Amino acid sequence: MAPSPDPAADTEQLMMGAVPGAAALGRGPVPDGDHSRHEYHHPAAGWGAARSVGKVLLRSPEPVEGIRALLVMNQEDGGFDCPGCAWPDDPTGLRLDICENGVKHVTWEMTPPRADRDFFAAHTVTELARWTDHDLEAVGRLAEPMTYDPDTDHYVPISWDDAFALVGDVLRGLASPHEAAFYTSGRLSNEATFLYQLWVREFGTNNLPDCSNMCHEASGRALTAAIGSGKGTTDLEDWEQADAIWLMGDNAASNAPRMLTWLAEADRRGAALVHINPLIEAASRRTIVPHEFVDMATFRTTRTGTRNVQVRIGGDLALMRGVAKAVLEAADSDPAALDRDFIDTHTSGFDEYRAVVAATPWADIVRGSGIAEADIRALAASYLASQRVIIAWCLGLTQHEHGVETVREITNVLLLRGNIGRPGAGPAPVRGHSNVQGNRTCGVNHRPTPAFLDKLAQVCGIDPPREHGLGTVAAIQAMQRREVKVFVAMGGNFVLAAPDLPRTFEAMRNCDLTVQVSTKLNRSHVVHGRRALILPCLGRSERDQQATGEQGVTVEDSMAMVHISYGMKDPASPQLRSECSILGGMARATLPGSRTPWQDYVDDYDRIRDTMSQVLPGFEDFNARARRPHGFRIAQPARERDFLTPSGRAEFWSGPLPDDVDPGEGRLMLTTVRSHDQFNTSIYSNDDRYRGVKGLRTVIFMNADDMRERGLSDFDLIDVTSFSKDGTRRTLYGYRAVEYMVPPGNAAGYMPELNVLCGLADISTESEQPVTKHLVVEVVKQAAA
Repeated sequence: MAPSPDPAADTEQLMMGAVPGAAALGRGPVPDGDHSRHEYHHPAAGWGAARSVGKVLLRSPEPVEGIRALLVMNQEDGGFDCPGCAWPDDPTGLRLDICENGVKHVTWEMTPPRADRDFFAAHTVTELARWTDHDLEAVGRLAEPMTYDPDTDHYVPISWDDAFALVGDVLRGLASPHEAAFYTSGRLSNEATFLYQLWVREFGTNNLPDCSNMCHEASGRALTAAIGSGKGTTDLEDWEQADAIWLMGDNAASNAPRMLTWLAEADRRGAALVHINPLIEAASRRTIVPHEFVDMATFRTTRTGTRNVQVRIGGDLALMRGVAKAVLEAADSDPAALDRDFIDTHTSGFDEYRAVVAATPWADIVRGSGIAEADIRALAASYLASQRVIIAWCLGLTQHEHGVETVREITNVLLLRGNIGRPGAGPAPVRGHSNVQGNRTCGVNHRPTPAFLDKLAQVCGIDPPREHGLGTVAAIQAMQRREVKVFVAMGGNFVLAAPDLPRTFEAMRNCDLTVQVSTKLNRSHVVHGRRALILPCLGRSERDQQATGEQGVTVEDSMAMVHISYGMKDPASPQLRSECSILGGMARATLPGSRTPWQDYVDDYDRIRDTMSQVLPGFEDFNARARRPHGFRIAQPARERDFLTPSGRAEFWSGPLPDDVDPGEGRLMLTTVRSHDQFNTSIYSNDDRYRGVKGLRTVIFMNADDMRERGLSDFDLIDVTSFSKDGTRRTLYGYRAVEYMVPPGNAAGYMPELNVLCGLADISTESEQPVTKHLVVEVVKQAAA
């Protein structure tokens, strides 16, 4: 069906079958051929979400446990924190502060099937590599520690003590600690995060790549440079007071569904709700909030958007520059358009920025954003009419070549009118994973600050390394070169979340040892090193019993609230250990002469928190504050207009607009998105309710005019080729074109399948993030068979 690969020297033909097991990547349970597409006109959430939750619970082998989980999830009185997203819990104590995605994730975790020794004895790793990712996870919970036996190509049981000894022996046998890399996903608790980085730094390296390197690294670097802190400044009280909320590069209905409650409340009080996104999503129109029972009973909808701005992919920086230009022009005749008192007292670099904006032609702004000047001026007028403005964004901004610069320009726009450090206003990066922000706060960072390392040395009595370590892409490249020989992952599905999957696979297989601490089987367990360990851990919903009794762990949400979480059900297997227990075991085996009280920490997590309170700013009296109703908010100096930058002021950024807006003749700019029936790399089905797609994930959403130019109709077979910075090309065959509301010259498709099109060279210069949402591609109709 597919044409023969072009053998051109600068081309890497990476059709999915070119890598062992790659043909199954990302595929769900529904075969290509049984698919359909329809327009979705219903409100987000509402009865669609309620029906979906009902079906999920009915299909669950443990529906009673699932329903019980709903009643305690996100509750401050002994409940557990939903692992589905990082949106803050309702401070009023709402009893059903849950969403469809959270229910799916928790019931997926609670599944009764087990991946135990009998399962692994029945299936070779070579066979499992041919399974779809959905089918791998559907095997169920990992039940006991396993190690790879190369003679039989099977995973076989190993005791916990022998597993820890293997980790310790291999790590101590390395020529340098820098020959190991230690990855974490956002699921790790604050306590486990702190132990993880303490072990790694006492071992002697800062090679701590994490999922932030692939998602919000741009946000952290930009905000740190602009306001002295890598976090947003808003909390939910601000969302209740804002006159306007701008959402950029975010699809709230799928990525943070509980946000819909706050958007609906904002609409009722008359706030402007602006969605800036290449795709018009269901979350930008209307909703019925499921726990608002009168609305559900009467089918009464509430707006979640008052304006849609369909910016071109990568055009957000130019759009924000246009808003700033219109605001500054308005200030020429009306000085009140600017907050001069704030600018003069709290900022630096305004005059230089004003000059750069004035010198930026409107023609360049329109070309870069894809938005007409009149529409940009209307957006700016809306901004000027609002006294308190929040600008929130997600990965649709950060996984770009110019993600850092875009966040800097967002901050510039906020600074012009003093919209930082006052109620109802500020920057708000929307984190997608439940504790990805807490991981950074508690020390997982390959670029640690000297102040953090000094405090760690003082309190913990270690001599941490000072040189920067490896981020995600650099770690993959080092594994390719055999400079990194051990890879340890705390959670996640690294090989599927990373870019350039064939090269990531190759890099992982180059390792002498790979260690995966996980709850369920996934692709990263069947793409492994010469030796491999699977270490099964407790899920967030399971009780954690240690020597001193039941333990709680804390997480930090995307608005810097920290609260404690307790599991509510018995562990899926008696062999499971907590993340802290596993880390303590690996640390003791690696560092036999360590003076760090690893076992004391494992026995009682209060002891970990006592140490954290001495190391981490804002965590003073950690144990007591974490147990308060709804926990506590970490102090955010920029919220108080205390800007911890070198100048002591918020910094305007005065860079030029990028000149790479044109993908080239006949080419498109491609962004990747998540489907609604998906959590990160976990794919629950091939359906995407809000985009009206059923039974299909190998799809490219395209503008109608772009489809006509290529002679395409809905579901026609296409080949998609990407063009990397290093001159190589990557091609996927047999995708299907689907017409959708995207701007001309732009296209979209699902991650993780399309990650294969992003080369290791395709990283942002400023953030080192893979630019998976900013790929130049060519779409060609397949010839008839």
